[in-house]
Amino acid sequence: MRVGVVGLVRGLYLAELCLRAGIEVVAACDTDAERRRSARERLPGAVLCSRWEELLHQDLDGVILANDFDAHAPLAIAFLDRGVHVLSECAACVTEEEGRALIAAAERSAASYSFAENYVCHPHTLLLRQAVEAGELGRISLVEADYLHGLPPDGVAELLGGPDHWRSRIAPTAYCTHTLSPVLALTGAWPVTVAAHVVDEADPRSAVVMAVRLSSGALALTRHGFLQGEPDSHWSWLSVRGTRALAESLRAPGERAWSVRLRAEAWATPDGRVREEERVPPPFIFAGEPVERHAEGTARVIEGFRATVEDGAPPLVPVRPAVAASLTGTAGAVSLAEGSRPVPVPNVAGVVTAPG
Repeated sequence: MRVGVVGLVRGLYLAELCLRAGIEVVAACDTDAERRRSARERLPGAVLCSRWEELLHQDLDGVILANDFDAHAPLAIAFLDRGVHVLSECAACVTEEEGRALIAAAERSAASYSFAENYVCHPHTLLLRQAVEAGELGRISLVEADYLHGLPPDGVAELLGGPDHWRSRIAPTAYCTHTLSPVLALTGAWPVTVAAHVVDEADPRSAVVMAVRLSSGALALTRHGFLQGEPDSHWSWLSVRGTRALAESLRAPGERAWSVRLRAEAWATPDGRVREEERVPPPFIFAGEPVERHAEGTARVIEGFRATVEDGAPPLVPVRPAVAASLTGTAGAVSLAEGSRPVPVPNVAGVVTAPG
């Protein structure tokens, strides 16, 4: 399997995981000359270029898009139309028109579209999904999902990247797929409406909360941005409340942050006793070796992309859920601008998604 990579910041990390898995990285692109020079030793034999269009003329089975957050859809469409399988990071699209064009391209192409949403594949999300799919929680009523950074002001400034960085172009609600994609994966539902709220009016870009009504009738509360007090772990916390039990990831440092707590009240258990347990994820083996917990989700994404390209397996996150999660952030920006009123999320499920 031969792949190209667009963007050599996050993309270089993804490329190195590909190499570990025995995937050939034959071409890579970045507009920054220094990044291309730095990648030379780490991607031996790869063609390095400054314009992504040059990759359209390479002999590729797949391409990994890790360029600017808000600039993925046009590239994905171009590669899909060339019959090249696409693995796309972060936002799938930034407008409804762009999202629908991406869906159309993916569904007419002989190649596949996969969304590189690693938080769907992290250990704590997979443990929660197992509990949901086993019916242990009952009907899902409320899901909460955080993607929060507890950083000092200089750390925030460094992560934001300055006025010329892509983060300065996006709405505070836009970077929401690390919360919304796990919600959609856990519930099997689609977003119907979103009401977005700034957390701190004195610093309106620092953190937002979105209340998302799902097609199942459940409510999702998602929080992302910069708030203090987060554990030194992976910045993600998930909680799923059902009619019979609660399951949530642990707010804890280190390894325990990947574990899940499950609690069922006495009335809901066969022996009439409260059931409280902590579930620890098993090790994950990638390319013959155990993977560090923080890398497990991304390694699973690479493994899944390979299975899709080589074996025809379904994408771990296909195009419609990717677009739905991304457009929730777009609709959330409208909600913010209009006093936090509930705003419809474009229906890209391909079916009617009325609650009930």
